[in-house]
Amino acid sequence: MKAITYRAFGPASDVLQLEEMETPPPGPGEVTVDLAYSAVNPSDVKARAGARAGMTELPWPAIIPHSDGSGVISAAGPGVDTARLGQRVWIWNGQWRRPFGTAAEQITLPAEQAVPLPGGVPLETGAVLGIPGLTACHAVFSGGGLDGKTVLVHGGAGMVGSLAVQFAKWGGAKVIATCSPSSTARVLSLGADAALDYASDSLAADILDANGGRPVNHIAEVEFGLNAETDAAVIAEGGRITAYGSAKDMQPVLPFYPLMFKNVTLEMVLVYLLQPEQRRAAESRLARALAEGALTFPPAQIFAMENADEAHKAVETGAREGAVLIRTGRS
Repeated sequence: MKAITYRAFGPASDVLQLEEMETPPPGPGEVTVDLAYSAVNPSDVKARAGARAGMTELPWPAIIPHSDGSGVISAAGPGVDTARLGQRVWIWNGQWRRPFGTAAEQITLPAEQAVPLPGGVPLETGAVLGIPGLTACHAVFSGGGLDGKTVLVHGGAGMVGSLAVQFAKWGGAKVIATCSPSSTARVLSLGADAALDYASDSLAADILDANGGRPVNHIAEVEFGLNAETDAAVIAEGGRITAYGSAKDMQPVLPFYPLMFKNVTLEMVLVYLLQPEQRRAAESRLARALAEGALTFPPAQIFAMENADEAHKAVETGAREGAVLIRTGRS
């Protein structure tokens, strides 16, 4: 199979290369997937650059990057129902704690990590369900049902945030999102009831005003450090904050007593480490939302395998609305 690899940390143009490799055969409980697309996420480019915390040297001699992808099951190992052969699937944790990810023509991995893709859902969409889809779904629904509640989504224009807005609206919530003024119209079109300037000096008051003066029940948080005080001011008693990022302030000051005296649940999420029951719940909700046409995805940037370095650069530059994909096979 053809695969994108790197054998040292460094800039994408210096270390990514296209080479021929053997496809590992599926062992017990495993499947081989003929990949159509591989998605490039920020965590993938950080790993390739050697920018992950605590990572000072390559853990394996060669790495095929990327955790997310989509394709068709072409082989099944012992213990896997052969009825799955030919099944369209999406991949999660393709390159998490293992050397070979989805930036290849094929991947062999545990069968549960190849999730059936609902009929009619494009493989391009399937390729972004792993990290963005599962993160958004869990960040919104981790506290249970949303009927009659208000959900605040910080960063509603981002890949995860835009999906979180749609999930929350589909779940029956009133949705308030923050974003840049240039993204207001798009965030409102996704279903947000209000889209507020994240840089406003009066953001907490703006959020409360948008909710008729009432605090919000649940917050999906992309920048906990920057927003901790605002979140503490606007969260309701018994509310929940599910934080999946804090890149701009990695050592935040926690407003402990304002949160404690509201009996707030603060949850930190790393999508790679969702518990099995959490992942199954998110997969089920994802499938239902997709089947009901509740999610829309902006057009993806699609790169050829030989231009994988350009795909990585497109993610590194930021300010992207849609997914960045590498075409790894026939779609």
